[in-house]
Amino acid sequence: MSRPFKVLGIQQVAIGGLDKQRLKTLWVDKLGLEVTGSFRSERENVDEDICAMGAGPFKVEVDLMQPLDPEKKPAVHATPLNHIGLWIDDLPKAVEWLTANGVRFAPGGIRKGAAGFDICFLHPKGNEEFPVGGEGVLVELVQAPPEVIDAFARIA
Repeated sequence: MSRPFKVLGIQQVAIGGLDKQRLKTLWVDKLGLEVTGSFRSERENVDEDICAMGAGPFKVEVDLMQPLDPEKKPAVHATPLNHIGLWIDDLPKAVEWLTANGVRFAPGGIRKGAAGFDICFLHPKGNEEFPVGGEGVLVELVQAPPEVIDAFARIA
């Protein structure tokens, strides 16, 4: 079956810990990433700083996350490499096709993410109904904006 979407490249890497200030010591103070924003959500149990490396359409977001409550879910700190985000050229088509092909999605559906793009998550584990999951890795699918789609098309 022909896949009706493309994975263009890495959009983000999300790193979790109990104290995002400790994460910033490495990623911002030592490695020089720039803090470009922040995001706080009770629903997502997260307080994060959004950092960037690279520039333009090839910029990769690095999210430094801590839980608002370490006892609640989602536990954004439970695995230090919390998730990886992939640019997708057509997110609704990707979700439709992947669902029809047995991929399990985490609850929440397509929604606005911390950086303002439409997002959704592949569940880290498959189940009986949807046997394909991330094999322990949470994967975020991110709708690429037109300039990112165009930039990747130019280098293809």
